[in-house]
Amino acid sequence: MSEKVISDYNGYDYKKEFWEKVDREYEDQADRMAIRKLLPKRMEKFADIGGGYGRLTNEYIKRARKVYIFDYSKTELAQAKETFGDKVETKAGDIYELPFKDDELDGLMMVRVTHHLKKLDKAVAELYRVLKPGGVAVIEVANKRTLPKMARFVTGRSKVNPFDKKPSNLKEISKDGFFNYHPKYVEEIFAKTGFSREKVLSVSNFRNRSLKRLFGTKTLVKMENKAQNALAPIRFAPSIYYKLRKPEK
Repeated sequence: MSEKVISDYNGYDYKKEFWEKVDREYEDQADRMAIRKLLPKRMEKFADIGGGYGRLTNEYIKRARKVYIFDYSKTELAQAKETFGDKVETKAGDIYELPFKDDELDGLMMVRVTHHLKKLDKAVAELYRVLKPGGVAVIEVANKRTLPKMARFVTGRSKVNPFDKKPSNLKEISKDGFFNYHPKYVEEIFAKTGFSREKVLSVSNFRNRSLKRLFGTKTLVKMENKAQNALAPIRFAPSIYYKLRKPEK
């Protein structure tokens, strides 16, 4: 193992505990909406990096001839296999040493993973390595520069500075750290790695319990659809989605 694993979901029912026991339908729909907007319509080989139990598989399974779900957790991969059978191939391993050949994949995505990554630059370099020239990567990033975080910092309720480009390590959430990233920091990594940035979306813009109670999921999803493009330039949402391309040789 080249880097310490931040969150080991082996033996943990992530599907039940995180997604089914708590009302996260809005967040789920926001993710799906962004993926549909960003992923290519047709691919040969595609990998969902950190795809776990296959929550988002239905958004890409018809777009690729060959689909891989990669994750560290064998528990989650077993759930994915149980659900999708031979329609997907599962691979377990270390994100810093992906079990794919150089230039193997036409497309990939990585959603709700970056907050677990101590070495984001190394993970991005691996994604770049396994993607073929001309291939597309859709990467979601946990944003430290949100409006609520700004308000907490300015009012003295938080010591985490959302304006500082240095990644935040929120040990009160996880003893090993729970990482959030400034958009400029992430975009510099993408550029240094070699990716070209094609599109950015602002996602889960209304992730708030009070808003859910006030408006309901259906209304928030409609609002989300318009906000993802409109609010992308200011990068204030909890999740920032990037569509990246590996340049042709």
